[in-house]
Amino acid sequence: MKPLLLAAMAVAGLAQAAQAQVKIGIGGPITGSSAAFGAQLVNGAEQAIADINAAGGILGQKLVAVQGDDVSDPRQGVSVANKFASEGVRFVVGHFNSGVSIPASDAYAEAGILQITPASTNPRLTERGLWNTFRTCGRDDQQGEIAGAWILQNYRAKRVAVLHDKTPYGKGLADETKKAINKGGLQEVLYEGVNPGEKDFSALVSKLKQANVDLMYWGGLHTELGLIVRQARDQGLNTVAMGADGITSDEFAAVGGPGVEGTKMTFPPDPRKRPEVAEIVKRFVEQRRFNPEAYTLYSYAAVEVLKQAAEKAGSLEPKKVADVMHSGMTFKTVVGDIAYDKKGDRTRPDYVVYTWKKGSDGRITYLQD
Repeated sequence: MKPLLLAAMAVAGLAQAAQAQVKIGIGGPITGSSAAFGAQLVNGAEQAIADINAAGGILGQKLVAVQGDDVSDPRQGVSVANKFASEGVRFVVGHFNSGVSIPASDAYAEAGILQITPASTNPRLTERGLWNTFRTCGRDDQQGEIAGAWILQNYRAKRVAVLHDKTPYGKGLADETKKAINKGGLQEVLYEGVNPGEKDFSALVSKLKQANVDLMYWGGLHTELGLIVRQARDQGLNTVAMGADGITSDEFAAVGGPGVEGTKMTFPPDPRKRPEVAEIVKRFVEQRRFNPEAYTLYSYAAVEVLKQAAEKAGSLEPKKVADVMHSGMTFKTVVGDIAYDKKGDRTRPDYVVYTWKKGSDGRITYLQD
């Protein structure tokens, strides 16, 4: 009986190992005004999880996605973090908003959870020295330098307004761009903040008209800028708009209408154009009926990084995985090679300028200059 008992225990152990699961939280605005971005995070991470599981998982363990809706609200983000901790989540892909990621990251650090955001660009997220925070995107100070250089090159002798939505992301980005143009000798003629979720921008448009603005730089998300552009055009103001990664959704054109044509935008080179990821892009379109724009592939890349770091560490213990990520190791991802510094920032971020244009199909979208 003893050999049979040992055999039974061995079989049970193998079955338990085969059923072992690693929970990966996906935190973002699944509902609310930024739900388009939440859909990018969810689809990107879930497709990566499905692809990794189909190839055998990580260290023999399958991944399970757990969603958390933060509705772009910092307090709800902390609630999501606490929910993930109580459910045994070890890794988180998220959040979208910097104002959510920053407070949530403290809760994750305390719970021993590693967080990698595809979209939160505020420098403060990684400047606090937490062991657990990383990004697959760049930072606002890097993006602001690119935007500032473009403005100085094209609008140095013109009248520029700097606008923002008062959030850590939007104001932080606007301030970094303002700093760049001021350093280059250009002083903005208007600096103005609006409330997130605001719908009526007639007073702001009147100020822009009165200041005779040639370019309005926007730090914030696509919904508000779309409304600002639409209402500006309705009032006969054809000022050029410039935004950043926060407007990288085709919903921007739906909100803003035909007047968004010509809008400038900073964002990294479109990873969908990389020949080596054509099959993955095809899977999104055919299997998920989803266009993997903007942060979708950055979310996919976050899971790829976690897989490669865990395999290098030989462990799925978050702090050991974080140690590998901080080591300078280069990770091969759908958005290109990624390596991290000691803060958790990418060592080689890259931003370029796009223009929103009408394509051959009549649809307005963003195309790299």
